[in-house]
Amino acid sequence: MYALFSAVLLVLIIGALVDIITRQDGQVKHLPKVVWVLLVVFLPMIGSILWFAIGREYPAPAERARFAAPQQWTAPRQGPGAQAERRVRTTEEELADLDREIDFHADQARIRRIEAELAERRRLAAEQ
Repeated sequence: MYALFSAVLLVLIIGALVDIITRQDGQVKHLPKVVWVLLVVFLPMIGSILWFAIGREYPAPAERARFAAPQQWTAPRQGPGAQAERRVRTTEEELADLDREIDFHADQARIRRIEAELAERRRLAAEQ
């Protein structure tokens, strides 16, 4: 009896920890992932049950086909917990962002080089 309870608890804890770690931050509710992991580690049974009950974001149930008049059809719900659709960026947009980042860092390096030259000139002028 105790061995079965211990085995079920161990599976529950491991399942909760794996689920917490593999989830994206947007799919975790109420607390940060680190706090959920600590909760499951220090309060195994309560933490695991709370994780599966309130901590994780479950996908919205799929709409089933209904045989009704078209006027009765409703759009899927978009509640506060529903994730907004994320726009996928194209390769060209990614490359343009990388080009801007490279240009920014090149400008920063140029500024540092000019500042070093200026500091050197000031030092030489102060020595004379």
